[in-house]
Amino acid sequence: MVPFLRILGIETSCDETAAAVVERDAEGHSNVLSDVVLSQLDEHSAYGGVVPEIAARAHVEALDELIEEALKRANVSLNDVHAIAATSGPGLIGGLLVGLMTGKAIARAAGKPLYAINHLEGHALTARLTDGLSFPYLMLLVSGGHTQLILVRGVGQYERWGTTIDDALGEAFDKTAKLLGLPYPGGPAVERMARDGNPDRFDFPRPLVGEARLDFSFSGLKTAVRQAAQDIAPLSDQDVADICASFQKAVSRTLKDRIGRGLQRFKTEFPATFPATGEKPALVVAGGVAANLELRGTLQALCDKNGFRFVAPPLRLCTDNAVMIAWAGLERMATGAAPAPLDVQPRSRWPLDSNAETLIGFGKRGAKA
Repeated sequence: MVPFLRILGIETSCDETAAAVVERDAEGHSNVLSDVVLSQLDEHSAYGGVVPEIAARAHVEALDELIEEALKRANVSLNDVHAIAATSGPGLIGGLLVGLMTGKAIARAAGKPLYAINHLEGHALTARLTDGLSFPYLMLLVSGGHTQLILVRGVGQYERWGTTIDDALGEAFDKTAKLLGLPYPGGPAVERMARDGNPDRFDFPRPLVGEARLDFSFSGLKTAVRQAAQDIAPLSDQDVADICASFQKAVSRTLKDRIGRGLQRFKTEFPATFPATGEKPALVVAGGVAANLELRGTLQALCDKNGFRFVAPPLRLCTDNAVMIAWAGLERMATGAAPAPLDVQPRSRWPLDSNAETLIGFGKRGAKA
């Protein structure tokens, strides 16, 4: 039987500095003792996006105090935790260095094992913490850096069924917002404006809809938005609202087609798994774009139609956080996975499925997706 475990998690992959203490009991149940996140939104908003150098410096300035606060809120000391889990990739290399080096130092000084965690694996396993899901299940990861449909077979066992061939969905939201003069972050701003817009005014393209492959594409949609805005410039507030609503509708219809095909493939590949257990198969959505209520509604309706359970962890656990990093470390410890050596290096590119074909670039730091 797996023993009771407690981990300190550290997350610094982008523009949130985070620390958390999480427990896992012998039956696999979770207990979040503390969850501390410091956003860098104010530091980056003037630039319309994340500035890597500013992000890394902010992590350096805040991380030690956040770790102390996480331990204090959990009412534990380093002696009371069994291991340290720190994000090792993918992400901005400067931020990853700050968090991973801090994790190494704590592990060495306290004599604790270190688990170097893939940030995407943290997203993939969060639904097991919040909803106790059994393997296998599908995960749609939609964020500023990733848009992927992933089969989660088990801890460390991932198959990428689809990925973006150009822009991530969160990136498309942010660039659309910037084009329309909306504030950063773009996703919430576009969603707010869309509430007062006419989604049928502009017939924006739905890239790859109807194709058997499960990949995504958003660069053409982004280009169509720019062209529409240029054609009717100068834009009134109603024009902006209509563009946002039409953009969001195109995204919603695109996801409906792409994910719908993924659900059908899942039912084909696992026809007898869930009737035997009495559970419904599950689609999990994670990443910052998962906060969009229209997209959630589309996915919920799609799951209802196909007999799937729709699982969207609380927003604070969809965006970057250290709880998911700690939980991924706990899941790895529970499988008997060996800790990382203290000379482990951060990886700005680190696909969950290392066997998947590279679609959008392979640099000296590895495959992007």
